Amino acid sequence: MINTLIFLIFMLLIFTGLNQRIQMMLWIRNIKMHLVRIERLAKDARKKVLDMLKKGGIKGDPEKFLNTYLQFFVIDPVRDEPTNLMRRLEHLLNIRQRRFKLGLKQVLPNLGEFTRANLEIMIEAARALDIIYRLVRHYLMLGEKTNNWILIMQLELEMPQIVKLAETYHKALDAFKDGKPIGDGIGPLVAATLMNSGGSAVKREVVEDTIVGVVERKNRKLYVIKAKGPGGTVGKPGEAVKKVVEELKGKVSRIIMIDAALKLEGEKTGEVIEGVGAAIGDPGPEKFKIESVAVEHNIPLDSIIIKESLEEAITPMRKEISDAVEKVIEKIDKALEERTKEGDVVIVVGVGNTIGIAQ
Repeated sequence: MINTLIFLIFMLLIFTGLNQRIQMMLWIRNIKMHLVRIERLAKDARKKVLDMLKKGGIKGDPEKFLNTYLQFFVIDPVRDEPTNLMRRLEHLLNIRQRRFKLGLKQVLPNLGEFTRANLEIMIEAARALDIIYRLVRHYLMLGEKTNNWILIMQLELEMPQIVKLAETYHKALDAFKDGKPIGDGIGPLVAATLMNSGGSAVKREVVEDTIVGVVERKNRKLYVIKAKGPGGTVGKPGEAVKKVVEELKGKVSRIIMIDAALKLEGEKTGEVIEGVGAAIGDPGPEKFKIESVAVEHNIPLDSIIIKESLEEAITPMRKEISDAVEKVIEKIDKALEERTKEGDVVIVVGVGNTIGIAQ
């Protein structure tokens, strides 16, 4: 009798779809719990940015100013016509960057340049959290509205990773606020170490927010490039490499790039790996310039990457990452000895956000 009853209930669930409805209700409940957590993180990020704006003596309504930039967007250029695609994309990115910088300078004229740069990346982190919250809410409401259990199931399965991503951006805010070096700054840290090894390098701002320092090492002349610190900026390494190569009339033996790279799960943080190509994670224009000038002048392009997770990349730099500086410099020295000659000119580029790292 009991077995028959269980069988009938089971068949009822299967043929009426009631089991899917119950499962969907459980998924929706769980997603809403996670969404509350993400909303709390997004609101806290917003509060921290508003506090910084008020502390900096903002002119006007801080809420209105922040709302303007939280949902600010850039429309991609037409990709069906590849002619000058990188130039068009760079043009749009430059306009966006100038809008941000000018907007902050107008409402916070008494704030220092580096503090404004740090505030800019705080806004970027708050913007990322706002986007995550709005997207999750959108797909949840869409799934409920259309009774789409497949959409809800996919969202539920992705929620642990989405929440982790949101928590990572939230953790990064304090590092940006305090101006602490982050994991992504390992490239600039290597560059700064090279600039200050064996005496102070001759340094100058070669392009906007980007420094080049000239040092002698292993009887080679190194042109070391990094973003201008200690404010939170990545500079324009591609434009800087292009300009330095042009100044040297193409007489460059090698370009060596250093950057952080996302590790796979199970890999060791701070592991140093060598390869070839332009190690830079920009949207395209800076990488394109480096590759183009290397091809034009037949300059070999080496890369050294330091492995780390996304969380490690945008939160305060861990010891395992900072300890990699010495290993990277050892690999640079080895490359100089094995793949260049005495008297050669080599460009070394430390790619990454230079927050908390001067030159």
